[in-house]
Amino acid sequence: MRVEHDVPLAPLTTLRLGGPARRLVTAETAEEIVAAVRDSDEPLLLIAGGSNLVLPDTGWVGTVVRIASRGVEVAAGRVIAQAGENWEALVARCVAGRLAGVECLSGIPGSVGATPIQNVGAYGQEIAEVVARVRVYDRRRDEVVDLGPRECGFGYRTSAFKRAPGERVVLEVELALRAEGTGGPIRYAELARALGVAIGERAALDRVGTAVLALRRAKGMVLDPCDADTVSAGSFFTNPVLADEEFAALRERLTEAPPAFPDAEGHVKTSAAWLIEHAGFHRGYGDGRARVSSKHTLALTNRGGTTAELLVLAREIRDGVRETFGVTLEPEPTLVGERL
Repeated sequence: MRVEHDVPLAPLTTLRLGGPARRLVTAETAEEIVAAVRDSDEPLLLIAGGSNLVLPDTGWVGTVVRIASRGVEVAAGRVIAQAGENWEALVARCVAGRLAGVECLSGIPGSVGATPIQNVGAYGQEIAEVVARVRVYDRRRDEVVDLGPRECGFGYRTSAFKRAPGERVVLEVELALRAEGTGGPIRYAELARALGVAIGERAALDRVGTAVLALRRAKGMVLDPCDADTVSAGSFFTNPVLADEEFAALRERLTEAPPAFPDAEGHVKTSAAWLIEHAGFHRGYGDGRARVSSKHTLALTNRGGTTAELLVLAREIRDGVRETFGVTLEPEPTLVGERL
């Protein structure tokens, strides 16, 4: 393990925000991660790819454990990856190896260990669909345990890990993929159009991966040091999931019907991006150092400012949408030591 003091955290995040860590421990194996967490000074903060974190300008007064474990095993459609592995690179490897099940998650920045915490999803796929096992260090029990999909408590952009932050530290993720060169049925209309297929049809894995990357890149959602719009945490707000009566109340306020994706449980998911845009927050909105991305209204970007400036913009958008539509948007990234 490498131990450093008074280390800037901003370079470790995709938003390039956050003050210094009083103590930063870099752990390169699962065993080192467990040891570092056990021996950490409170409060404890875990960081890996830093793509889903909004860190405070004041930094962190306790210990930051940087998860940098590496290692991937592939056999008979099963992929076992260490938590610190790069997720984007793992998906590319799966697509190239003709392993289906994560192709629509191409181009998502961050680490493997973060994907079950957030239940990462995009273009009609979620990581919950292919997780076979998550190995964690349970801090309450002080032991390493394996959890199955049900124990992970997956929901829309959430999990048991996210609902109880800090109780379990993800060490390893096992995925059950399909050994075939064709992806699953296309569920997302935008992706179907890009591929020239109908909803429910399939396409070759490499075509799906390439199409998803192109769509994400056009929205500034693929990390690029030459693109200021990628200095973000990706989508800043989750799509609201409303009860039928809540969606009906929203619909009554509008002359134009918002996007609607009903489910079998009496809920309707609508588009946060649509609500933001129609509340008057267009692409590129803002004249300070925190702005809405010029490519996608869901991404808030840092143009050399501070976390405080970013949160001012986030609150303005949240309050504007609530005032206009009666819907309260929830942040998707983890706000560390901060609240909207």
